[in-house]
Amino acid sequence: MRKAASPKELLIKGFQELSLSYSDNQVIAFMTYLNELKKWNRAYNLTSLKTDEDIIIKHFLDSLLYLKAIPENRLSIMDVGSGAGFPGIPIGIMRPENEIYLIEPSRKKAAFLTHIISTLRIDNVEVVEKRVEDLESMDVDIAVTRALFDIVDFCKKVSPVLDRGGNIILSKGPKVQEELKGIEKEGLDFKILDTRLPLTDIRRFIVIVRKRAGDIAASGEPQARTISPFQPKIAQEACSNAECRLRKAGCRGFQGCPGFKSRA
Repeated sequence: MRKAASPKELLIKGFQELSLSYSDNQVIAFMTYLNELKKWNRAYNLTSLKTDEDIIIKHFLDSLLYLKAIPENRLSIMDVGSGAGFPGIPIGIMRPENEIYLIEPSRKKAAFLTHIISTLRIDNVEVVEKRVEDLESMDVDIAVTRALFDIVDFCKKVSPVLDRGGNIILSKGPKVQEELKGIEKEGLDFKILDTRLPLTDIRRFIVIVRKRAGDIAASGEPQARTISPFQPKIAQEACSNAECRLRKAGCRGFQGCPGFKSRA
């Protein structure tokens, strides 16, 4: 009888299917994440998934599908409704150059997120214990979510805190076309990446949305419009917030950070 793959072997096979380069430290980080999630889940009910295989495939690797839509630049990314950290923490582990903000209003979930960030010692990830609607000022390059938001509703929620020209990225199932109907009436362009969840036959549709000037009404079945290459915002002046974890990773400040210094 063929021996079942270990959690580590499953993760590495998933990395290979996604064509992701990885280090031993990154594999160790995911294994620690797996163990801590299962431990905290017994008391906090963070996920309905129980087995190592389900967590690795349907949480870790599913989160890493977002990397197909995120350029390899130094970017700020807001994960809205992060829950147990998906997709923000897996992205943060694999892309340490990115600034990740986990927006999570639940105190219990935010406590777990703070714990796992400290345990993994990932300095590029911060927890924001608020609803996205309550954020007064945060200017990020990309907003992502795995929460059950309708595409148009999510775009409206994050639009005030998204940098001009920034992208909104969601992962959707087979009913994606239904959600996209009427999206152009909101002044939004989009494109869809048809992907497969590693180690499964499950299809995932990564939807990339961006605002556009003007208001063009859609007619008939929505068609993806070409989105111009992503342009991250220009780094601002040095940040003075000495307590910020991101400052340790080389962050130079941005609107929404307490230590931001405006050029004005």
